[in-house]
Amino acid sequence: MTRSESIIAATEAVSAQNYAPLPVVITRGEGVWVWDAEGRRYLDCISAYSSLNQGHRHPRIIAALIEQASRLTLTSRAVHNDQLGPFLERLCELCGSDMALPMNTGAEAVETAIKLSRKWAYRRKGVPPDHAEIIVCRNNFHGRTTTLAGISTEPRYRADFGPYGPGFRCIEFGDIEQLRRAITPCTAAFLVEPIQAEAGIRMPPSGYLREARHSCRENEVLFALDEIQTGLGRTGRLFAHEHEAGAEPDLLILGKALGGGVYPVSAVIGRRSIMDVLEPGEHGSTFGGNPLAAAVARAALDVLVTEQLSERAARHGDYLRRQLGTLGPAVREIRGRGLLLGIEITPAAGTARAICEQLLVRGVLAKDTHEQVIRIAPPLVIGETELDWLATQLSAVLG
Repeated sequence: MTRSESIIAATEAVSAQNYAPLPVVITRGEGVWVWDAEGRRYLDCISAYSSLNQGHRHPRIIAALIEQASRLTLTSRAVHNDQLGPFLERLCELCGSDMALPMNTGAEAVETAIKLSRKWAYRRKGVPPDHAEIIVCRNNFHGRTTTLAGISTEPRYRADFGPYGPGFRCIEFGDIEQLRRAITPCTAAFLVEPIQAEAGIRMPPSGYLREARHSCRENEVLFALDEIQTGLGRTGRLFAHEHEAGAEPDLLILGKALGGGVYPVSAVIGRRSIMDVLEPGEHGSTFGGNPLAAAVARAALDVLVTEQLSERAARHGDYLRRQLGTLGPAVREIRGRGLLLGIEITPAAGTARAICEQLLVRGVLAKDTHEQVIRIAPPLVIGETELDWLATQLSAVLG
């Protein structure tokens, strides 16, 4: 038995089987590369689902982590700390908004946005108590809590976890007329992803986000964008909604890459008139906004901006698309923006999981989603040399 096989066997003996990982044990990472227990090197095209936009162990982020950890790690929000203010100020500046509420995981941030939307509807819009509704889209992925499982349409995510609470309406993603018909006087918010990443990199029609925002504004409904996977440079803009003029959200939900690949950090950002509906004691988190998280997240944001990672994602995403243009008949479609690409393969080519296992043998970590889609999302620090090599491996398996 190899060292990797031994580690996998020991782990699976004591770990609940809520994942089906690729058969590889990663022990080290740097930039766009990771190494397994036997020392084999792999190009990381999973990036922890966009949590590693800045790459593995970025020196500036690690330095911020170590420096802050040497002084203070946790206080809770029962007192102030000297890192939270500068982090939120930088975050709001980049988002062009007034206030932010820090949490830890993406699911916590989405739950926070739901609570904000409902309270805003009662206190500002005048919706009768306990009648607020939030519109969501089919094939969404907003997290794994019971509330968020309840708004999912994926059977694997929701089966046997009910009963689920009311207060949500589900429409087709990308259908602006359905959105308009679904809005009622009790609608608090429309919660949507700019690109449905987990659903297989599903893109909305051009202009959809702009029209959705317009319909929300016309009906006094909050436009809440979940950019946990698409935000922070991944699609070639700092935020995916920036690909459309006039698609600015009322609530922006961020996570994953906000923690720079080393620490869980998330946040909801919005206008003061929305964010100030909360009063002390109504919502919180022991770890949310802790000084270690704030220091890491501020460094993560600075790396994104100073190293122009959004621009790199746009340029290198176009470059990779051109390189993949010669893939064979096994490929039905390539979707996405920037360095968030989904390669949909035909059933005759097999399953995406089988292709990802073939790529693993060739030194590429990639993730399958929804049976026939291979998701390619390397760290944004990747260069053309690595992209050329990636294209060669993809061509060998799919060409």
